[in-house]
Amino acid sequence: MSAKNKGEQIAGLKVTPDKFLPHRYAGASGDFNPIHIDKEFAEMVGLPSTILHGLYVMGLVAKAATDEAGGDPRALKRLSVQFRGMSYPEQEIEVTGEVIEADGAEVTFDLIATQNGNQVIRNASADVTYDA
Repeated sequence: MSAKNKGEQIAGLKVTPDKFLPHRYAGASGDFNPIHIDKEFAEMVGLPSTILHGLYVMGLVAKAATDEAGGDPRALKRLSVQFRGMSYPEQEIEVTGEVIEADGAEVTFDLIATQNGNQVIRNASADVTYDA
């Protein structure tokens, strides 16, 4: 896979997390906050339902950048994100982005994760290195 040019869009990523994903992610991450896994508790504290872990959604942003650079996780050199909204299981999340800097094999992407038109992650920046 060859490096991109400034202004090019990335292929992106679309994922629909199933209703049990927050439970699996809680087990993997150790974050058992009930707003992620207990619908009644989430509603009791004013949420419409359980919400996904923010770091799970950040992982989708990282995956989109890594996939764009050929799929090797070692290609991702830096990632920063701004969490801007809640996301929910059983609703599609789309990660989009474009190249904002390109210097040979060194590329920086600007990325956004949206769900139902809501930007749940924005101003995300990922530096990747393409194989030379």
